[in-house]
Amino acid sequence: MHFVFVSSLVPVAAPASGYDIANRVIADAIRMLGHQVSVIGYLQPGQEPAQPGRTKLLGELEVTNARVGSWQKAMWLKDAFVHGEPVSVAKMHAVSPGDVRAALSALKPFDGLILNSVQLPGAFHDIFSAYPHVFVAHNAEAKTAAANAASAGNALARMLYGRDARLLALLEQRFCAGARHVFTLSDADRSDLEIGDLRRATALPLVTSVTPPKAPEEQPQGDDAACDAGLIGSWGWAANRAGLDWFLQRVVPLLPDDFSIAVAGTLGDAPPEVSRNVRFLGRVPDARAFVRSCHVVPLVSRTGTGVQLKSIETFELGLPAVATDNALRGISVIPENCMRADDPEGFAAALRTQVERARSGADLRLDGRTFHARQLDGLKAGLETGISDLLSHA
Repeated sequence: MHFVFVSSLVPVAAPASGYDIANRVIADAIRMLGHQVSVIGYLQPGQEPAQPGRTKLLGELEVTNARVGSWQKAMWLKDAFVHGEPVSVAKMHAVSPGDVRAALSALKPFDGLILNSVQLPGAFHDIFSAYPHVFVAHNAEAKTAAANAASAGNALARMLYGRDARLLALLEQRFCAGARHVFTLSDADRSDLEIGDLRRATALPLVTSVTPPKAPEEQPQGDDAACDAGLIGSWGWAANRAGLDWFLQRVVPLLPDDFSIAVAGTLGDAPPEVSRNVRFLGRVPDARAFVRSCHVVPLVSRTGTGVQLKSIETFELGLPAVATDNALRGISVIPENCMRADDPEGFAAALRTQVERARSGADLRLDGRTFHARQLDGLKAGLETGISDLLSHA
């Protein structure tokens, strides 16, 4: 069968963000089931499509707020009010409805659409909803926007996030009602989206690539580790930054002065003032090499929906971790070298335990290929269920 994957950003050859990784993996897993998958959407500048011959680009588009100027942000906000849409959806109007229809027609014949998140499908709902489709909800986006509104630091931000939350809720309801099957990335999102008949919804386990990870590498011993605890992420996103701030403000003060911490990834603003045992590295050339060089990986998510790809990656690499409950959402089987803690005192104590074991020479690493194989099997089975619903109505 031939399906068209409709996504704001197309799957790319070198995915880096969690959204890019999920896009690539879902499209690749559908191909593993024996189906043909074409793609329609925008390409983020500097990227290359994963399947150029199967990709119909609407053009290049930078959608990350931190990478554009104030003028572009103002234009997006204007478009959001003009179209009565959430800001993330309004960004998609860089092309006309006619352009979208032409791109979609160029991919015919096809058996159905896979509407990937709300952004591009929401901007051109009338076009895409005319075809048989399933819906992939990467997050419960209305819930995430409402949480951002509640934690916003000023009245304007609270108003804008609150507006997005209301409009996203309407879009999610529309897509969940109109789709022949709904895919989420966690069981919690199936409940938050109020799908109703849960036989029409499947939570998909994720992997970071359909290709299995390599065998585990040797654990750094004692002073060979680059740091005791290493965190990496896109900290400019509100939900990610909330977790980092909680860790720096509530957990780090409970750790010994000689407990070394490195934070990799872009912050989006100036680094906060922290104790001297914390270093901010910015972008690192090799994310996996960085986390492998640390004794333990803190997984610090406190808010947000969907699944944490950094948690998935950590477990695929077999790395020892300490994780909050929110960092483990969407993961049914937790590796034995991951300790759970949801309060600052428990989190700090678990970090000390993990690092003391590593410093003493214990090898805490596991073979992440076992975790990966279980996740990939679940992903393919879940996709097969939803695709069967799509085809059974054809």
